[in-house]
Amino acid sequence: MRRIAVDPGARTARAQAGVLWGELDGATQAHGLATVGGIVTHTGIAGLTLGGGIGWLMRRYGATVDNLLSADVVTADGEQLHASESELPELFWGLRGGGGNFGVVTTFEYRLHQVGPTVLAGPIFHALEDAPELLRFYRDFIAEAPDELTTILNLRQAPPLPLLPEHVHGRPVVSVSACFAGPVEQGEELLRPLRQFGSPLVDAIAPRPYVELQGLFDPAVPHGWHYYWKSWEVPPLDDRTIDVLVEYAARITSPRSYIIVFQLGGAVARGPDTAFGQREAGHDVNINAVWLPDDPDRERHVRWTRECFAALEPSAAGRAYVNFMADEGQARVRAAYGDEKYARLVALKRRYDPENVFRLNANIDPGGR
Repeated sequence: MRRIAVDPGARTARAQAGVLWGELDGATQAHGLATVGGIVTHTGIAGLTLGGGIGWLMRRYGATVDNLLSADVVTADGEQLHASESELPELFWGLRGGGGNFGVVTTFEYRLHQVGPTVLAGPIFHALEDAPELLRFYRDFIAEAPDELTTILNLRQAPPLPLLPEHVHGRPVVSVSACFAGPVEQGEELLRPLRQFGSPLVDAIAPRPYVELQGLFDPAVPHGWHYYWKSWEVPPLDDRTIDVLVEYAARITSPRSYIIVFQLGGAVARGPDTAFGQREAGHDVNINAVWLPDDPDRERHVRWTRECFAALEPSAAGRAYVNFMADEGQARVRAAYGDEKYARLVALKRRYDPENVFRLNANIDPGGR
């Protein structure tokens, strides 16, 4: 199910559920258009969209679900439905952030926007020992950032990416990656203070095709590795949160593990009423232990994630992005949505999947637990 149909005049795209983000971006960028997608090309559009969808364009154009126009759904009993703002609007509300709880979505229809095809984007790498000062500067820098700018932090050992010289590979670093979804000249002026701060190891921010940006970090997250993650939504970074992030980045147990921090706010905060709930200015933090299949230290890597997660809890808002959750139990799922939204999702679950056929997910229990 990999069919894509782009209507450049209407600025819409219909894509079947087997499509990957790299494929959708390639089809839409052929017309200078894009929707809000993930940051790895081999991510499937279905799972990312149904959980909410965050990526490089989100502060300019909202979450992926804010750009979803309709969805074709097959329910647990085989009924075929079409959901949109005007057809089955309550189901459409739940599909936009409620995950795969209500049926199998076979086709997604997205709103597209004029993007690029060249954007000013890329990462700046600093030594991890400089991270406390850098992240305090970064916090103040993004406080007044326009919607066109989205940034992502990553604290880890430098991966062997093609854009990094070999002498940096394996070194503990913090990177600030940016995408300016506006005129390149404006972005150059805006990002100048960030690029001039401190002593960067590598500055790879440059005008580049949007599709190149989307695939820039693919080599750092290939299929076949083992992953264990936990996540918090946190308010704008305070000193304590910064110190915890730096401390646990320095204690990483695997050279492939990382802590990634997504800047929220902008158009995401002004999005429509949907099940997706990351509408506050702040950050989604994903603490991701990553190791090779034959690594004997799995438990040590998992413990690092859990300890970092616990250390961040006092800073957290109590919620999490469901696409960054694993098998964490109903209390965490309820907290991710909040009581009011969770009650609406339970009502939808009882209507469309009362037997909980679709349960291998961030599950909405039809029993309301």
